[in-house]
Formats: sequence, C-alpha cells, structure tokens
Amino acid sequence: MEGLFKFFQFTGFANFTIGHLVMITVGLIFIYLAIAKDYEPLLLVPIGFGILIGNIPFVQNAGLQLGIYEEGSVMNYLYFGVLKGIYPPLIFLGIGAMTDFSTLLSNPKLILLGAAAQIGIFITFTGALALGFTPEQAASIGIIGGADGPTAIFLSSKLAPELVGAIAISAYSYMALVPVIQPPIMRLLTTPEERVIKMKPPRAVSKLEKIMFPIIGLLLTTFITPSALPLLGMLFFGNVLKESGVTKRLADTAKGSLIDIVTILIGLTVGASTQATTFLRPQSILIFGLGAFSFMIATAGGVLFTKLMNVFLSEGNKINPLIGNAGVSAVPDSARVSHVIGQQYDKTNHLLMHAMGPNVAGVIGSAVAAGILMSFLLKVF
Repeated sequence: MEGLFKFFQFTGFANFTIGHLVMITVGLIFIYLAIAKDYEPLLLVPIGFGILIGNIPFVQNAGLQLGIYEEGSVMNYLYFGVLKGIYPPLIFLGIGAMTDFSTLLSNPKLILLGAAAQIGIFITFTGALALGFTPEQAASIGIIGGADGPTAIFLSSKLAPELVGAIAISAYSYMALVPVIQPPIMRLLTTPEERVIKMKPPRAVSKLEKIMFPIIGLLLTTFITPSALPLLGMLFFGNVLKESGVTKRLADTAKGSLIDIVTILIGLTVGASTQATTFLRPQSILIFGLGAFSFMIATAGGVLFTKLMNVFLSEGNKINPLIGNAGVSAVPDSARVSHVIGQQYDKTNHLLMHAMGPNVAGVIGSAVAAGILMSFLLKVF
C-alpha cells in the first residue's frame, strides 16, 4: 500500500490543479482553431500541443527533469534556443529566402506604410510603462504590435526573459487571429469609395534591383540599428540566396526544411513554457490585453497613414487604404486579408500583390523597431 501511495503521488492526478485545467483547455482551443478554422495551423498546432506537454502535472523538484524550467531536462535544452534568441534569426533566414521584394521595389513609397504600422509598438510601450512595467518589459510587450513572433521572442529574450512565454504566446496568437481582428478595424476606418480604389499594376523589377536591394537594405538598416543585425542580417542573407539564382539549393533548404524544423521547435517550446505553476498569473493576462491593444493600434496606424498619403497623391496614383493593415509583419496573412476585404467590394480589384509591399516592409520595420528599443534599453555599460 505504501508503494501504491507513493506511485499515486507521482501521477498527474495527484498534482493536478485548476491552473493546469485552464491551460490544457487553452491548448485544445489552439489546436481546434488550427484544424477546424485553418488559423495559422503551422503555428497553432505546435504551440497548442506544446501547451498540453507543458501542463501535464508532475512532482516539482523531485529530480525527474521533466519540466521546461527544470535544468537538465530535454525541454529545457530545446527552450535554450528561445531564451538565447537562437531560433528567431533562423526563422528570418527562411522568411528572407521566400520573400519577393518586387512589389516594394516597384512602388517604394509603400515602405512608409510598413513604418507607420509600427506606431502600435511605441504607443503600447508608453501604456505599459504607465501600468507599472519596467522599460525593458514595456518594450518587449509593445513589440507584439508588429505581429512578428520571432522578433517578439528575440527582443524579450534580451530585455525581459522572464516574460518570454507570455509575450511569445500573445504574439503568435494575434498573428493567427489576423483574419478576425483586422477586418472590423479596416471597415471602420475606410469609406465605400476608398475601398474600391484601383492601383496601378506594379512595374517589372530587374534582377539587378532584386540583388542590390538586400545588400543596400542590410547596410542601411544595420548601420542605423546594429542591434537588429541578427534578424536583418539573416533576412537579407536569405533573400540574396533566393535572388542570386546560383544558390537555389541553399535557398530551398532555408525556406523549406530549415524553417519547418525551427518552427516546430519554437512552437513546441513556447507552448510548453506556459506551465501553469509558472505562467498563469495576472501579469500574463495583462500582457495579452496590451498585446491586443498594440496590434489593433498598429493596424489602424497603417490604414490611417494610407489615407493621409492619399491627400498628397494625384488621381490615378492613390493607394487603396485597405492595404494599410498589411504594414504589420504577419506575412502573408495580413496581405491576404487586404485582398479578401477588397474583393468583397469589387471582384475585379486585386490587392494581394500591392499589399505584399507594406507587408514585407513591416517585417523590416518591426526588426528595426526592436533594434531601436534594444539600443535604448539594453544595459551594456
């Protein structure tokens, strides 16, 4: 009987809490949204299953080395890539290898929309400070507005590692919910006439322009914000692999098997970091709320700035404000939302290619914003 009692003490049933039930339910919801609603399944399935793994109850501090926060456990070793910011640059390498900057190059003013959408980051940074977060924590929370999970993980791993789990889950959740959150804001801030604006077809971009852009982009952005070098360096390197035409195998690996492997690892470990005994606290709920606020402000900022630009543009050169939402860096989902909403008002209006311009600009913009915040807040002296 003593042996049976000891065995029972080590089971999940003996260590189960309401917190574990809450987090397991969240994990199941993530998996449901991924499979039933097709909301970013490549992200939500690994994260959702990671939440289940991270919330299997076990005896704490018994030397079992099971939990993600227990030194020496397998999950702890895998989580090292999140805590030390190893996975995000590898994700950016894959993004660069699959990104076509042609639309942005054909209409360079679209890069302003990617910059305008970053306003959500800095407004939320101010709000988080007002709510009592430290400057480092506030910056890490604000970056959620960029809708860029890897950048959010990278910045928080440097400035506020204690919040990595909550920030990563929040960022990836809002990335997956782009089709739900953005459309109401886009409709609210645009008029029926603006929604049917037709833009000129993008011009043809030469191979030389495509090759020179990542090189010039790297030098320009990283000279301004060297702190963003791990992200932007890998992004532009991946794009050179794609556009050079002589490294197809490397580009295929970067945008295929490599990014898939890293996505699995980052999704699973980020999900597992939501261990109820460590993760479930009021601060995490507040971060979720601030993340939603940041994302909505970023969406509104892109749309409103497009309307402002149109004041100064001549007829025939105006930009459809529905692509302003794509200034956040949820590639390509926010660009797809621009296209879908535009099609609801004019079946002949194809906005996808136009929206990809601010969308890829948003990837660069969020990394630059992270570099700026890191330069101000990272304690190096």
